[in-house]
Amino acid sequence: MTPLLEIRDLQVDLHTRRGDLRAIDGLSFSVSEGETVALIGESGCGKSLTALAIMGLLPTPPAELSGGSILYNENDIAKLPEKGMQAIRGRRISMIFQDPMSALNPVMTIGRQISEGLQRHFRLSAADARTRAIELLDTVRIPSPEARFDAYPHQLSGGMNQRVVIAAAIACEPDLLIADEPTTALDVTIQSQILELLRDIQARTGMGMIFITHDLGVVAEMADRAVVMYGGRKMEEAGIFDLFEKPRHPYTRGLLGSTPRPGDAPATRLTEITGSVPGLGDLPRGCVFSNRCASAFERCAASRPALTRVDATTEAACFLVEEETPA
Repeated sequence: MTPLLEIRDLQVDLHTRRGDLRAIDGLSFSVSEGETVALIGESGCGKSLTALAIMGLLPTPPAELSGGSILYNENDIAKLPEKGMQAIRGRRISMIFQDPMSALNPVMTIGRQISEGLQRHFRLSAADARTRAIELLDTVRIPSPEARFDAYPHQLSGGMNQRVVIAAAIACEPDLLIADEPTTALDVTIQSQILELLRDIQARTGMGMIFITHDLGVVAEMADRAVVMYGGRKMEEAGIFDLFEKPRHPYTRGLLGSTPRPGDAPATRLTEITGSVPGLGDLPRGCVFSNRCASAFERCAASRPALTRVDATTEAACFLVEEETPA
């Protein structure tokens, strides 16, 4: 089956005073209709920058899409002019941004912000757009949607504003939804409601979804596959069951080891990943994770490991995996 979205060898550079830095380095993955792919990794590994590249919203300057393809329905949207992307952005591919208070315009009512996309893409009248926006507010379970239509973001709670951002993102029933940390700032009760809402929308519409998160519990609950990123590169890709039961890359094992699991004894000590994510200008020359990896050996610091195909759904960029996998 042809993927809904396919990223091939994506490269994003940042032009800085220190020179050109490769922020996304050869990233490839795909998303099919009705599938959820999670992008996971520590802050600064390139997850959100990947989402912005897909949406054609890279902050230029300093960011530049310097290589690779972004194929939507087999058409390379990375080559489209801005006017062409405007026809896709919000209509075919939409995004839930990480911070609703930054994503929403504080001087516009939430109803107007939801209606804008409907009027632009579907040429609805103001009255019809209002009716549809109220329906969407009801869909995301905002109480008294008719009254809330004329409210401003500062008049709503953080959880309510996140629901407004979701309503705006799904307004035009996109084929692909990118959810960038949509529940990070929410308490666990609201988080559960938001995740359930996204699952319901996906089941009803069949949209594909890219889910960006630090929370591996959310990954287990939401995703079909996961792409583990570090230093702008893909460390591992696997189906969710394999990722949790048979992680191949030391970085993936480190992420899982530092996360509490249901059933662990109260005194169970988590395993930390030593050190911190280096800046893009300070990445090791070989494997970008080598300076923090307990399993690293001399070759890791000198050479970059290629992605090794383990099976039909799993690949990892590690020399240990390469040695363990039959040719």
